[in-house]
Amino acid sequence: MTNRRTTSGLAMLLIAGTASLAMAQPGGGSLPDEIVLTGKVRDFIARDDGGHTDFQWRPSRGFGQYVYMVADELDEDGKPVMASTGKKLRKQWKDAQGRPIMPPRPHFPSQPGDRPGWTESSQGGALHSPEDFAQWFRDVEGVNVSTLLPITLKRQPGTNIYTFDDKEDPYFQSLGGFFPINNDLYGNYRSTGKNFHFTFELDTEFVYKEGTGQVFTFTGDDDVWVFIDGKCVIDIGGVHAAVSQTIDLDRLDWLQDGQTYSLKFFFAERHTTQSNFRIETTLNLRSVNIPTSTALAD
Repeated sequence: MTNRRTTSGLAMLLIAGTASLAMAQPGGGSLPDEIVLTGKVRDFIARDDGGHTDFQWRPSRGFGQYVYMVADELDEDGKPVMASTGKKLRKQWKDAQGRPIMPPRPHFPSQPGDRPGWTESSQGGALHSPEDFAQWFRDVEGVNVSTLLPITLKRQPGTNIYTFDDKEDPYFQSLGGFFPINNDLYGNYRSTGKNFHFTFELDTEFVYKEGTGQVFTFTGDDDVWVFIDGKCVIDIGGVHAAVSQTIDLDRLDWLQDGQTYSLKFFFAERHTTQSNFRIETTLNLRSVNIPTSTALAD
């Protein structure tokens, strides 16, 4: 069955790229009113229907947010690598502005004003094996099927803030959440009327402008990891209700003003009963390396 969101009008969106230019920037130029980013959705069959072991799975330490599931850096294919089965987060780390942030890592040390959180000390069982996890964001015959998905970030009037929010997008509003492949690919999960078991990957880039307040925030569920220049900067693992995390790019001391960097985004919807998805950013992102799909419906 054709998924009108992922296939209908895709060619037009790719040709259009970004929409009309409107907001003037210092030094000339202007900001687009919309940014269209095209990524890849991969669909999986649930564990209890004989499918992938990580989907429709309850971690041994229970539902909730887990951190440190992925390694600090992407692998040679530009994919996240399983580092552990995760530690359950009990209190969020926050920056000086009170925004939830990723727990410290070697490339992401604490800064003055940060408020420490804490995790359980034991491993949480939120993943099974590196081999199983490696299938989340790769096309694997017999394990997943994929299609392309464009999402449109809209600029808030009079600002440089772009948002995509499933609660504001008319199409996703009609579906009751971020369900881009309902009635498509492997189909919906049992009697729910929704396709709950999928991943979504975006490969984008931007120009770093030091001291201008460039931030990227995600709010949603389930797992989300964001990597800038190949290094993890947002760490929201596990099966949980919607949570938020922000990265302020001026914290990343290796970035050089005026240089172009990659931002790679990895999302997984692994369990009933909700799928929430919101991006808010002041980055002027653009898609790179638009992927091919394994199963575009006719």
